[in-house]
Formats: sequence, C-alpha cells, structure tokens
Amino acid sequence: MIRECHSWEAKEENAIQCRICPHNCVLKSGQKGYCQVRQNVDGCMRLLVYGKCSGLSVDPIEKKPLYHFYPGSDVLSFGTHGCNLGCQFCQNWTLSKRDVSEISLIDAPPEFIALKAKESHCRSVAFTYNEPIIFSEYVEDVSAACRKEHIKSVLVSAGYINPEPRRTLLEHIDAANIDLKAFTDSFYQKYCSGRLQPVLDTLRYIKNKTSIWLEVTTLLINGLNDSREEITAMTAWIKQNLGADVPLHFSAFHGAYQMTDTAPTSFKSLQTARNIARAQGLRYVYIGNVADQEALTTYCHQCQTPLIKRNYFQVDQIHVRQNLCPSCQTACAGVFVD
Repeated sequence: MIRECHSWEAKEENAIQCRICPHNCVLKSGQKGYCQVRQNVDGCMRLLVYGKCSGLSVDPIEKKPLYHFYPGSDVLSFGTHGCNLGCQFCQNWTLSKRDVSEISLIDAPPEFIALKAKESHCRSVAFTYNEPIIFSEYVEDVSAACRKEHIKSVLVSAGYINPEPRRTLLEHIDAANIDLKAFTDSFYQKYCSGRLQPVLDTLRYIKNKTSIWLEVTTLLINGLNDSREEITAMTAWIKQNLGADVPLHFSAFHGAYQMTDTAPTSFKSLQTARNIARAQGLRYVYIGNVADQEALTTYCHQCQTPLIKRNYFQVDQIHVRQNLCPSCQTACAGVFVD
C-alpha cells in the first residue's frame, strides 16, 4: 500500500516540498526525501511504507523506556524503515539506514496491528525501532484503530518535526519517550545531521500543550555529550521547561554504525549524570543498559520509600496505589491506572 502524505506543498515544474520535518526537502518527480520513505510520485507526495512493518514484538513497556506508564504491562512494538536524522551512532541502523530493498517488510494494515495487540493482551502499541515521524500517516491510522480496542499508543521518537504536523500527530498519542541526543546544536549538526531547537520545541509542546505522558532519554557517549557542563545545562533546562516530574533516562552507548571504535559509556559517567540531574531537582532519574538496582528503582521523592522495583526490564514489585506512596501518601507522577 502506498498512501498520499499530508504536510507537503506543490512547487514549480512538478516539484514538491515536504513539510513533515525541518529538512523541508524539495523533491523533483521520482525523488525521495532525506528519510527515504516519502517520495514525489508524479507531483504528489506518497508514503512508501504505509501498511508495512519490519516485524512485531511483544515487549515490556519498560524497554521503550517508559517507567511511569502502566509499569509491568506489555506493549506491541513495531517500526518500518528510514529516518529523518543521520546519527553516526545509530543503534538501529539496520532498519533506519539500510536501503529499503534490503529490508523485509510485512503487510500490516492498521486494523491488523490493533488486532495483534489485542490478541497479545498488550495494553499499548509502540511506534519504535526507526523514526515514527516519517510514517506519521500510518501512525495516526494505527492509533485510531487501536483506540477502538481501548489500546494506548506510544511514540518513541527523536522529536525532529515541524510544528503543524507535530500537532496533528500528537493528537493520536498517549505516551512518548523523546530521545534528547545532546544539549548542543554543534553535536546535532556534526553527529546527527539535524538541529537541537526543533527537539526542544517538541519537548515543550508535549509537556505544556498536550496530556501525553512524557519521558526523556539521553544516550551518553564518552567525551561527546557527557561533560558535567552539558549535563548540568540540559537537566536545568528540563527542570525549568518540563518540570521535576518528567522521568529522565541516561542510557549507555555501545559501538554501532559509524562509531564502532568508540568506547562504551562508563558506569561512572552514567552515575555522574544521574547525580547531577538529581541535584538539579529532577525526581525520577534512571540509568539504562546497566545492572544497578538502585538506579532502576522508582522512589517516593518525599520519603524515599521504594515504589517500583525493577530488574532490567522486569518489574519485580509495584507498591504505588492510585498514584500514591503507601508510606506518606505523596503522589508519584505517572499513569498507573485507567
């Protein structure tokens, strides 16, 4: 299935301009955008991966990572192909950067995804593995089908999108984890072929203009985005613009794609970043890709009672009742019950 896209405009001589993201690609007939899935077909923009997915997987919601959105529940995860950023350290480059002809895509119309989620007893569906923004029309239709089955929609994204399509896309989403790759524009330009400001705008929009549950992830890379100064500036911005209750995940980097020779993130670097974030007043700060029980546990920010204990992606204990700490009745931010 190839579907007409929204968020584009006609130009002269049968050219068109895509408006889905800040690249704003101008395409002659037959050309594909930077993302490789939005194409000018006879003067009309078409989505080449509509109704196609690269596989379905039932995951714990904690794997997205989302720690405060129906913890312990299952989510049906899937992606397509392509990306609108060019991260040299991409952890899913086999989907996002390989030619579409090298990837096996299966037919998966929106109603099929919703049915699979229902049959698998999943509480939500996650658009993940590659960038969902570039197949937003597919996201919107899958979300609508899932909503009829009382299944939530989760967006795992880098947040690199223009304002108008952002508003349309997010109307269909219940929870999001946004990948804040660094806190300098120079990093985004050099290592991601993008800019920082559109991502910050997306984060502010989600938090301040929607009811979407929001969490943030930063993949720390030794010597590139993990300095004390940068982490301090980033976490101060999060506290001021998103608030103290937005969970922040620091993940460990492992060599991938064009950065296979870069050393894995040290545990010390992850701990330092977490300590800085907590010192800034962020209440829920986690470390990913490491075995550290303390850094995976959700604590009451008032009395420090353990509320949710995790072992990697497995939830061992949940003590939150109606969003409240059982010891002091302080509210824990999140979505724990319908």
